[in-house]
Amino acid sequence: MKKLSNIIFIFIILFAFPLTGKSQCKHFAQQVCKKELSPYIHDGNYNAAILTEGESAEMYKTFYANQNYRIHICGSDALPPIHFQILDVDRNVLYDNKKNKYDSSWDFKAQSSQQLIISLKVKNSEKDTEEPVSGCVAIMIGIKENKKE
Repeated sequence: MKKLSNIIFIFIILFAFPLTGKSQCKHFAQQVCKKELSPYIHDGNYNAAILTEGESAEMYKTFYANQNYRIHICGSDALPPIHFQILDVDRNVLYDNKKNKYDSSWDFKAQSSQQLIISLKVKNSEKDTEEPVSGCVAIMIGIKENKKE
């Protein structure tokens, strides 16, 4: 019986904590990051993950012609700056926030419908710490309503 309770305890540890972290990260995206899209309308997707300094991630997203978009990268306050680039499918850089002092948003109008890659990397902290800093990072997409003339 003790062996069964140990297995259940290990199961809870292994599977409950990652779900809690992901849930907290989604909550962070909903409560903190979504506000930064205004006046753009959130597309309804919460793309968020816990990243550690030095880690990177990519997301592929289709953008449609003649739509105005805001891409907003939002990270926990504890994290160092987040470097992000927008690339086309041939990996040509369309935008690099490093050239804009690591600005967290980019507004653009899609000239044609295309799939773009949002590539981000949490920079390494300049502080000397024993353990790397981790935190939630969210990629938020907003669409601006086209005004009818």
